[in-house]
Amino acid sequence: MKYKKLVASLMASASLFSLPIFAQTTTAEPESSLTYNVGVVSDYRYRGISQTARMPALQGGVDYVDKSGFYVGNWNSTISWIKDTANAQATPPQSARAPVEVDFYGGYKGSFSELIGYDVGLFESYYPTNNLHSVTNGPGANFSDASTTEIYGSVSVGSLSVKISNSLTNLFGYVGTKNSTYFDLSYSFDFGDGLTSVAHYGNQTMKMSNAQYVTYGVTDYNDYSMSLNKDFDGLVISALVSTTDWAKRGYLHINDMLAGSGTSNIAGSTFVLGVKKNF
Repeated sequence: MKYKKLVASLMASASLFSLPIFAQTTTAEPESSLTYNVGVVSDYRYRGISQTARMPALQGGVDYVDKSGFYVGNWNSTISWIKDTANAQATPPQSARAPVEVDFYGGYKGSFSELIGYDVGLFESYYPTNNLHSVTNGPGANFSDASTTEIYGSVSVGSLSVKISNSLTNLFGYVGTKNSTYFDLSYSFDFGDGLTSVAHYGNQTMKMSNAQYVTYGVTDYNDYSMSLNKDFDGLVISALVSTTDWAKRGYLHINDMLAGSGTSNIAGSTFVLGVKKNF
């Protein structure tokens, strides 16, 4: 699910979108690049939801960007949400596994003009050894395989980016959620000297056939965040404020909690600190 990293990096380099297609003869030829990153965050948030029960996560990945505009990448993070979905107090006790999220993505980015850019691609969240399909919380409250494939497309106008993702499979194990969509609106600020910020709004809509059992009727929610990032020659220190309106959705209007993470509100407001090294 971390493809937030890729989105943020694409917005931060929005000026590069104009280079591949309508570049002037005096414009430098873009170069291909292979980069790596490794880091840690105090809470891994994806679309406003904690993937680690509000606990820290180790993360890292690799990205290749071809000068033609094509790119591929891999990104990984420790997680706990699949394990926490199971109810160990049930009779008989339930268990689930998958401590790691492995993301693969690839696509093409280019430009329509010096101001307007675009990005299209395919994204896969893969959870090795996951058995989320074995978890159930009663009749109708079953799950499917957690691994998820999405197709996405975005358009940027200067520092403003609009992106839509559509799931080609069930969305992160929720039954009947194929063709769910996520809308992402972001605006990036560059204050110079390696200091940047990103303001974000997102809406997740889930076509869920068993929402009344597994999410108390929640089929869509909004998330909001604001980040501040400082790049010290490849060492990036970040701070993020994130919140959602999950508790206002559904028919019970309750916090988003998992059986294995106690009373942790994984969709509640939070402040996240992160450190990442780019190579």
